[in-house]
Parts: sequence; structure tokens; C-alpha cells
Amino acid sequence: MKRREFIALLGGAAAWPVVARAQQAGMPLVGFLGTSSPDADGLRAFHLGLKETGYVEGDNVTILHRWTEGRLDRLPEMADDLARRRVAVIASFGNAPALAAKAATTTIPIVFGVSEDPVRFGLVDSLARPGGNVTGFNYLSAELAAKRLELLLEVMPGAKNLAVLVDPAVPPTQTTLRDVTAAASTMGLRIKTLNASNSGEINAAFATLARERPDVLFVGPGFLFSDRRVQLVHLATLHKLPTTYQQRRFPEIGGLMSYGANFVDVYRQIGVYTGRILKGVKPADLPVVQSTKFELVINAETARMLGLNLPPKLPALADEVIE
Repeated sequence: MKRREFIALLGGAAAWPVVARAQQAGMPLVGFLGTSSPDADGLRAFHLGLKETGYVEGDNVTILHRWTEGRLDRLPEMADDLARRRVAVIASFGNAPALAAKAATTTIPIVFGVSEDPVRFGLVDSLARPGGNVTGFNYLSAELAAKRLELLLEVMPGAKNLAVLVDPAVPPTQTTLRDVTAAASTMGLRIKTLNASNSGEINAAFATLARERPDVLFVGPGFLFSDRRVQLVHLATLHKLPTTYQQRRFPEIGGLMSYGANFVDVYRQIGVYTGRILKGVKPADLPVVQSTKFELVINAETARMLGLNLPPKLPALADEVIE
């Protein structure tokens, strides 16, 4: 999607004089901190969540967007900038943005969306009683590795060799590797791990896969893979490699299958919590919510292209089968 298509969504990223006028008018400022580049679907959902609580950007709230464009080293500076602007709330999506926001302020409320247990890496004291200035949502992507692998083997029951593609730069990778390695061992799979932290390394990883010919591929979490989903799906299809992904946006463009939380709905829920805090609710009084509904999405056309016969129970379990 071209940048100009985000203009309507990114009005809060306007120049400082506009922000200053908003402050003078008493309009609350919300900072949004994210990795990678703007996610149009996610931002629409975030705005919808705000609207559900009575807030509309430009009418009664201003949003300052800060996106790293994949440069995680920029997060501390961006989080500090939002804290200096004295925004009313910092909303964040991803483990690293949440941690950067917490490091930047102990007073400004923070609402996060993270992929792992936020208690384990120190974001909150507990799920029921977060304490302090931080609360949010855990969409459990790292913890779903074993289930994703199990569903992939329903499609390829005779698989013996598993390839796992991960981005070592993102925090959920270690948890994902731990769980998928344990699951692969239980299932009798030989595992090969490949790292990629940029587009060129994705190409190099698939060159290795073309030589070694594993039976199936497991793509780990991370903003890079989400951003490069067209590249990943194209290469997996080119090499006729049955692949499982974390998000439904992959099978929507031709990937074989995905299993995970609905990221768009997590953005909406972050918007709802942000609006409730703007109305005066304290973050410490908002429990951390863990995703309980996970979507299985299968692209049946891709399965046919790969010569796979889907077992009848799998489409029956799926939330959506794309024909």
C-alpha cells in the first residue's frame, strides 16, 4: 500500500505546531509506537476501538504516530520523544515498543499488544493486577508454536524434515524456537533453523531450502516477515514448500495456512483501553487480557497447487477456507 493511502489514518503525525494547537485547545494527545511501517488495517481497527469509547481523531483526540520502519534501535528515542510531549497515553504494538515505552516513563499510561507473557519480561506485576502505569493485551503468538506445527502436519502427515525460518532480532524468537524444537522432537521431526533479518537474507534462506528440500516450513513471528509476506509467500509457492504462518494475511495472499490471534482485533482492543484511560480509568485497574480465540485460515487453492489433499476434519476446524 502506498504511503499516500495512509494520510487519513496518520493525521496525528502532523507537524509540531498542529500538536501544540491541540494541546492548547485541551484535546488529549495519544502516542502510537510501533515497529516497521504503518499497518492500515491495524490502524483502522485502533481508530474503531477509540470510537467505541467516544474518541475520534481530529474531533476530540490527536494521535502522534511513531514507526521505526524496521529500525528497532530507534525505539528508545521515539518513546522518549512521546514522553517529552506529555501525551496522555502511549499505545504500542509489539514487545520491543512496549518495553521502550515503559523505559521512557513511569507515569504516562501505556497500553500494549505483545506476543508473550508480559509478566515474564517485566512489563506488569500480574495479569489480573498489572500495577503501575502499564496494561494491555497478550496475543500469545510465541506460545502457539506447537499447535501451529501440529496443524501443519495434518496437511503433511508423512513429513520428516522441518525447516524453521526466524528473525533472531525479534524478542519472541527464542520462545518460538524453544517450543517448536520441543514439539518437533516429540513428533519425530528433524529440524533445520534458518535466520533472516532482512529481505536479502530471506532470499538466501530459500536458496538453502531449495538445496536441502525439507518437507515443510514453519515461519516464525516478527514485523519483518509480516512486511515481507508477499516475498515469503511467493518463494514458498515457487519452491512448492508447504508452509505455516502466524497471521491470516499470509493465506489471504496465497500462503498455505495460518494459525494465531486476530491481530486486527488486538489493535481494536488497544484502542478501547486507550479510550477508557482517556476517560479516567487507571491502567492498574485494567487487567491484562490474553487472547482466547485463535483463527485457523487455510488457502485451499494453494493446497491444490501444492498437490496436497486436505483431510476432511481440517477445513471443518478452520475459521475460513479460501477457495
